[in-house]
Amino acid sequence: MTVLKKYRIAGMIAVSLAGTSGCSSVMTHTGSSQGYYPGTRASAEVLTDKESSWAMKPLAAIDLPFSAVMDTLLLPWDYYRAGDTNSTRERIRRSEEQNQTNDGLAQSAPLVTPAPRVMVAPQQ
Repeated sequence: MTVLKKYRIAGMIAVSLAGTSGCSSVMTHTGSSQGYYPGTRASAEVLTDKESSWAMKPLAAIDLPFSAVMDTLLLPWDYYRAGDTNSTRERIRRSEEQNQTNDGLAQSAPLVTPAPRVMVAPQQ
């Protein structure tokens, strides 16, 4: 018990680092299957993207090694979901192919919105 009191601050820092590490990995694993090491790839894309803000690049650099560790721990889960074709994106794509929605939308006329009406006050 004395050890816990003595190293309380170090323990809180370690728990907070462990709880916030690998954010990209956790976020990419909550959705559909995105292949292997999706969190690491997401952090690397933020680092190399010219459109990323200056505030996101340091956060992605800090998150990158933690996401790599988390992705490594989640490799069995990625392998299990490797053949998963029941993601939302895949279901929509199959539905569009089955119903030929893409062809119908490509041939439809563009949406035309009526011009706004201008009310003119009568002259006196």
